[in-house]
Amino acid sequence: MREKRLLLLWYTVQTTLKFTYREKYPDETPLYEIVSQENLDDNDVTDIIKLLEQQAEENLGMVMIFTLVSAVQEKLNEIVDQIKTRREEEKKQKEKEAEEEEKQRFHGTPVTIENFLNWKAKFDAELLEIKRKKMKEEEQAGKNKLSGKQLFEMDHNLDTSDIQFLEEAGNSVEVDESLFQEMDDLELEDEEDDPDYNPVNLDSD
Repeated sequence: MREKRLLLLWYTVQTTLKFTYREKYPDETPLYEIVSQENLDDNDVTDIIKLLEQQAEENLGMVMIFTLVSAVQEKLNEIVDQIKTRREEEKKQKEKEAEEEEKQRFHGTPVTIENFLNWKAKFDAELLEIKRKKMKEEEQAGKNKLSGKQLFEMDHNLDTSDIQFLEEAGNSVEVDESLFQEMDDLELEDEEDDPDYNPVNLDSD
């Protein structure tokens, strides 16, 4: 029995076929098998084996190795075309998805009456919640705010704070004389110029 191996390299796929001649070849079909392959799916390999079987039966009694190899080459051509078509479709699909994503990024979600009303209701609810929190905080701040009398009653140091300040300052208290420079220009009403002024009444008090 003789063997013959053929390497079929076609674009992105390849396969190695092994043929073994029987004693009564070509009246008997040769034995054949795929020794190795690249970039072929399991379905593709199964289809090639079926094709070899069919062609061998149809050419029984004739020298058929060339015919079998030619049939496999045509099948590989079909597979390559399918791969090309599939890759082109995948490429177009990816480009389409990228384009849609880009449009979505720039245009956003189309505004309809329904989604606008949903957005407005949500926005109004959030705004109302913010106002409630603010009013609550202001109300709480008003309750916690103490009057001057309450502060005085709580901190007895306040009644001696001015005296303590003067004691600590000692003789170093500075007076800004410029505050009194304009006193002479003030028109102060003299008590003696008052027609109702009566010093006697003052003494009686």
